[in-house]
Amino acid sequence: METGTSRDGSPEPAESRFHRGTNQSGMRDHNERLVLSLVRERGSLAKSDIARMTGLSAQTVSVIMRELEEEGLLLRQAPLRGRIGQPSIPMSLNPNGAYFIGLKIGRRSAELVLIDFLGNLRAMQRQSYRYPTARETVRFVASGIGELQQSLSESERRRIAGLGIAMPFELWNWADAAGAPREVMDEWRHRDIRAEVQALCAFPVYLQNDATSACGAELVFGTGGSGRDFVYFYIGAFAGGGIVLNGRIYSGTTGNAGALGSMPVPGTNGRPAQLIDVASVAALEKALNAKGVEASHLWTSPEDWGDIGVELDEWIGSAASALAYAIVSASSVIDFEAAVIDGWMPTAVRARLVNEVARALGKVDAEGLKLPSVREGTVGIHARALGGASLPLSERFLVGPANSVVRTP
Repeated sequence: METGTSRDGSPEPAESRFHRGTNQSGMRDHNERLVLSLVRERGSLAKSDIARMTGLSAQTVSVIMRELEEEGLLLRQAPLRGRIGQPSIPMSLNPNGAYFIGLKIGRRSAELVLIDFLGNLRAMQRQSYRYPTARETVRFVASGIGELQQSLSESERRRIAGLGIAMPFELWNWADAAGAPREVMDEWRHRDIRAEVQALCAFPVYLQNDATSACGAELVFGTGGSGRDFVYFYIGAFAGGGIVLNGRIYSGTTGNAGALGSMPVPGTNGRPAQLIDVASVAALEKALNAKGVEASHLWTSPEDWGDIGVELDEWIGSAASALAYAIVSASSVIDFEAAVIDGWMPTAVRARLVNEVARALGKVDAEGLKLPSVREGTVGIHARALGGASLPLSERFLVGPANSVVRTP
């Protein structure tokens, strides 16, 4: 692990330096974010713990935590007794301290979710369709936001800190793959969906690629311990993903880094293909339709697909092989700790897919590489919508927000 130098001249881990605060004036906002980030990671912390972890003075930490408590963002826990001196009083995040809305615009469905400061799902609205249209999406958002707000009291509604949109970039280019009329999909090219949603809201609106947002949900809300460097795959209607480096999403200059769906992999006929063509749930739908099986339940019932049969077995096999090649290719560029796989599918199917990917990795020539461990994602089918909700959370309250966020001026 990369090291620096601490105050006493001893080596200091890079992770510790990421959590170091500053006592300089003008840095209060950074330090408040730092405190909230640490409390979120650890569940609860006392002032003395935060001072030790950040290098901030005890007085600075005391002032920050008192102000965060007065703002309703932190809650006092029961004192910890049995130590020498005054009892330590841990502080935790107040679930009702802030609320966030996430909007997922997918190729087969749209979702609106409302989460609290801890990431707990408070309410949700869902709409399924054959393909997304801009006008219907705006109507869904307008009515859905009203429904979500009705689940909160008047004082709680004032604590909504923002809305994040998770959607595929250049959605109009997916007309053929989505089975949609080209003129309908082309309407997305000429509309600024963020601005239209912003016109409906009194709070700021943010925008990010849907697969990157799902990756952000795993980073912020995940419980799998994937480490600080991992490659993430979300298998939805189309496969995509994201990259986390040093505990932060890396999205590149244009926001397109981690466009894993475009990664070249061996196709089913032995010719090169893209991951999106082989590992997407749309490929399973296509196989079922070819056998005369109606497959709308793939989109409307992601918690339970029922007994699909041999088509599911074949899809898992081909998707796992493609994902194994994608993981090896990514590992030849960056030394990832883990490869995380999640998606719009039942948990049992996800578990089978991850097991098959781990098995398929053993068949790929990876000489000279140290391959990452393959793990299931821990957020699940709502990862994209929850990732959207994590955008205002990260942008306004945490250290190191995703650098691809587009926010209102």
